[in-house]
Amino acid sequence: MSSGPGRRVAVRVPATSANLGPGFDTLGLALSVYDDLIVEQLEGDGLEIEVAGEGVADVPRDASHLVVRAMAHTYASVGRTLPGLRLTAHNVIPHGRGMGSSGAAVVAGILAAKGLLEGDVVFSDVDLLRLATELEGHPDNVAPGLFGGLTIAWMDAAGPQHKQLIVHRGVSPLVFVPSFTMSTAVARSLQPLQVPREDAVFNVSRSALLIAAMTQSPELLMAATEDKLHQNYRAQAMPETDRLVRALRAEGYAAVVSGAGPSVLVLADGPGQRLEAADVMASVVDTPWQALMLAVDVKGGTVKNAEGSA
Repeated sequence: MSSGPGRRVAVRVPATSANLGPGFDTLGLALSVYDDLIVEQLEGDGLEIEVAGEGVADVPRDASHLVVRAMAHTYASVGRTLPGLRLTAHNVIPHGRGMGSSGAAVVAGILAAKGLLEGDVVFSDVDLLRLATELEGHPDNVAPGLFGGLTIAWMDAAGPQHKQLIVHRGVSPLVFVPSFTMSTAVARSLQPLQVPREDAVFNVSRSALLIAAMTQSPELLMAATEDKLHQNYRAQAMPETDRLVRALRAEGYAAVVSGAGPSVLVLADGPGQRLEAADVMASVVDTPWQALMLAVDVKGGTVKNAEGSA
């Protein structure tokens, strides 16, 4: 497909859940809830944005839109000028709920830029993760958003890195999504700069165990999702979330705060356990919550021309 005005690409990006309990700023999981976008290159330097679904009332329709900002960052990184664009977005990932909506927007913009620049510029996986981390600030959400599955993300002298792992087929994700939101910045501000050594050691052991539980031994998920680094500190800002996590765990369900919250992720060891967990949720919460019975997304973000060919 030729580049230039008239070129159109379709982008799909999954929701993500970061931390998974003990894996603070390191572990992330791609989930089967998706934002879909069509991006068309226009003549000149105009910008047209249409939004449906989540965020329709408050998402900006100018160059401050996060997808557009991510595209501009990607173009600038390779010395190209962002062209005129028509962006049509259908948002399904809940905003401000700890399901990686901002990371998904960043990934969507980078993949859209990659698609429009195909034939001119080649982006490696390393390039994509670096660009996404530069915008998002940390790689734990953008890594699974880009690559799918369970990801371990870390930083070294060469920049952000990741390892994608295949999740055991017995792991069945369930996300409880409340009607209220939570600011990631506020959630992070509640954490201390230092933690006790025993808490750090505790989380190291649980993070290592969680990899085994997610990939080989789902029966270990309860012990593997214990955390002492971040969830207790954030509980004061999300009392209903904290109450729900505690109630679910007391009944034997591997429940954690999804990302910065306030959604709750349950890593069930089978589909039947999800229905039982939903009954517990209904008996605990005081405000409306939605139960999303999900699968692990294994593809990550995708981009193709809007006519459907690769």
